[in-house]
Amino acid sequence: MNSNTNQVANKLDSDSDTSTLSACAPASSERPVVLGLIRLMRPRQWIKNAFVLAPLIFAGLFLELYAVSQALLAFVLFSLASSATYIINDLRDIEEDRKHPVKSIKRPLASGWVKPVHAYPLLAGLYAVLIGGFFVQPAVMGVIVSYLLLNLAYSYWLKYQPVLDIFTIAIGFVLRVYAGAMAIDVPVSSWMFVTTLSLALFLAAIKRRQELTLSGEAGRKVLKMYSVSIVDKFAEISATGALLFYSFFVMSARPELVVTVPFVLFGLFRYWYIVEFLGEGESPTDALLTDKQLMLTVLGWVLASLWALWPTGMGA
Repeated sequence: MNSNTNQVANKLDSDSDTSTLSACAPASSERPVVLGLIRLMRPRQWIKNAFVLAPLIFAGLFLELYAVSQALLAFVLFSLASSATYIINDLRDIEEDRKHPVKSIKRPLASGWVKPVHAYPLLAGLYAVLIGGFFVQPAVMGVIVSYLLLNLAYSYWLKYQPVLDIFTIAIGFVLRVYAGAMAIDVPVSSWMFVTTLSLALFLAAIKRRQELTLSGEAGRKVLKMYSVSIVDKFAEISATGALLFYSFFVMSARPELVVTVPFVLFGLFRYWYIVEFLGEGESPTDALLTDKQLMLTVLGWVLASLWALWPTGMGA
């Protein structure tokens, strides 16, 4: 009862905010195109690319300057690649986004803030930088090319296929981890890959659930082939798998990381609370950046991992 009431209230607040934005937003001609191009790249979403840094932490190389620099370079390259995929997706969906009550305001192309004639040179520039990446990190760029091709297929076909769309999003996170491992030339445990896949499937399933709950089938075409109940089952299975696989990974490869398991448990609980009771969580990035408890949980996990894997303590 409380959950439904809160979701309805949140939806009404969202509609109110949307109409306020629509009434108060300045005309596109009054806003600098450069700022629109930056927003088109969606730098807020770069936080997802933190998965690239996971192998650096788990390998215990976070104090080695060369390894850190290579991991950060891979993070930058993957961030530029993800921005390129967002631009392609927005160009592909510009007409559909213009019919959406929120995207028609927030998306630079759909709102008219940025014209396609401005977006194409930016896209070409991003690709040029990525081509240059082959000269400094060829192995990482090989993974990034796979990511770009996967997302190209997603933009034009896979995002319209039920279940496949969720797995495509999740595989993108697995590729991030693999790119991070290639950057510092370390092997990655199979447990780590399957944990990443399960966690990413959980986040992708929750995203679809909230789209269904808040926007209905009008949010995107593939939602017509989903129901809240089935997506809930996907999320539950994925969350359980993520917890189990992470625990197996810790016990088999990094037993000193057992202190981080409570953070993972609390993070899953808190995120589900945000989704079910607060009616949010459609964007994992927004949930992380706006919920203090979730943010502190991630920070606590990072600090606990660094403490457990700190070189001076690993031999004790």
